[in-house]
Parts: sequence; structure tokens; C-alpha cells
Amino acid sequence: MSFAFKSIDHVQLAAPKGSEKIARRFFGEILGLQEIEKPENLRKRGGVWFSFASYQVHIGIEDPFAPAKKAHPAFEIQNLEALKIHLTKNEVSFIVDTDLPGANRIYVHDPFGNRIEILEWI
Repeated sequence: MSFAFKSIDHVQLAAPKGSEKIARRFFGEILGLQEIEKPENLRKRGGVWFSFASYQVHIGIEDPFAPAKKAHPAFEIQNLEALKIHLTKNEVSFIVDTDLPGANRIYVHDPFGNRIEILEWI
């Protein structure tokens, strides 16, 4: 083939109209992702973008809105136990899942109902 996939540039999750403040609290303040500026020509669409390492998470506005219940991004983390304590302190519930051999993982739902997998390989 004359082409090759290099990496994932970003993951997009949907949110309801007017929910940028809630997204900033969850993804920015609680999860600790860095907000990044959207290009000028895309700002009118609403939403908010975040980054960590060399990855981006875009929260896009969808109207009418429906959360992703099964489809989800999976983020690898260092020190999952510390994150679980942090989430508990911030009243964010999570589900522990032990079905993936060699990984500790949890599922959380963002404030809009989108499923997010967070795992640590052991």
C-alpha cells in the first residue's frame, strides 16, 4: 500500500448544546486534561477541546444529543488506584472491570453519559 496510518490524532465525544462549562469541569478540572484553543472557524460550532501527551479529546456539540453507550475511547493511565481515589473524592462513580487479562481497568461516564474506559497495564 502507498499509505500508512500513523496514530490517533483525536477522539471526539458528543455533548448537548450549552454544556461547555460542564465539560471543562469534568475533563479539565477533574481528569486534569489541558484545554486547547479551537481554530477560529470552528468556534461557532461550540464544544471544547482538550489534550494530554500527544493526544486530543474533542467535545463536540450534538443537537439532538445522544450519548455513546457502547462505543468509547480507552485511555491508558499510570497509577489507576490514585485516579480511583481522586474520582471518589470528586463524586465521580466508576465501574471496576476485571475481564481484560493483564490490565486493571475502570469505566466512567462523563457528565453527558458517554462511556470512557481507563486502564493500566500490569
